[in-house]
Amino acid sequence: MSFLGNLGNCFAAGAFGGLANALVAWIAGSSGITFVMHVSLSPVLTPAFVYQRMVWGGIWGLLFMLPLFEGSVLWRGFLYSLGPTLVQLLVVFPYVANEGLYGTGLGALTPLFVIIFNVAWGWAAAGWVTASSR
Repeated sequence: MSFLGNLGNCFAAGAFGGLANALVAWIAGSSGITFVMHVSLSPVLTPAFVYQRMVWGGIWGLLFMLPLFEGSVLWRGFLYSLGPTLVQLLVVFPYVANEGLYGTGLGALTPLFVIIFNVAWGWAAAGWVTASSR
């Protein structure tokens, strides 16, 4: 695959992962899972919510251009999900959203949910990249 083809494919994979992230976060919030765990993450499934995750997911999807961790989809998706997870927990929550380090202002288990939501992104994106490279 050409460089531009690979670039586009990785962005598309990340955008697909962003959709998975948005759906998993919405399901966790709307089903009451986050409420039961005392975490104030209950997003509404709006076009803006989905769009933001798909665009950022596409940008983070460019990580899949790196020739690292080309093993299993699960392992690769998990490892690449650590980038957006760390940014969310160490930059976005404390400095943009003012929810404290790791987002604990939203609940003590917020970091766990961020990890779960971003692993969903990583697995979906890694699955796309793997399937499209065959």
